[in-house]
Amino acid sequence: MATPANLPAVDDALAFVVNEARTLDEKRLDDWYEMFTEDGIYWMPLTRDQPDGVNHQSLFYEDRLLLKVRIERLKNPRSFSQNIPSHCHHVLQQPAVERIDEVAREVVIRTPFLYLETQRDTQIVLGATAYHHLVLTDGGLRMRLKKVDLVNPDAGFGSIQLFP
Repeated sequence: MATPANLPAVDDALAFVVNEARTLDEKRLDDWYEMFTEDGIYWMPLTRDQPDGVNHQSLFYEDRLLLKVRIERLKNPRSFSQNIPSHCHHVLQQPAVERIDEVAREVVIRTPFLYLETQRDTQIVLGATAYHHLVLTDGGLRMRLKKVDLVNPDAGFGSIQLFP
């Protein structure tokens, strides 16, 4: 599928999503942080079909400042919640182009996935679909938005330490 010159190449966008999951699994959180645009948002809605994260409560709705605070907490050796480190693994289905928006200059990639997070003998498994809104910047491909729609967002969850 050909894309206009001011948009990311589809093959590059699909590869970006796979690399983003690997970056999280390897806990290269500073590298992951740099994958966002300056106005980038990481969003996990609290309900199905939630229209936005600004006017509605979310499980996560983090701009770059909040992402940086959470990453620094995870890296801090005195962080109580990471006294025993958490680990995660993303099992992706084939990422696919959801839409190409020439006006917003972004490609949206849809990826159903399973997320596993462990800490000691506790493991959580989440089913979800990620929507990566990718834009081409002077610094390369970046995420303007990563939205994670859980299969069961209204269920009771334990603490999610890392980034599904």
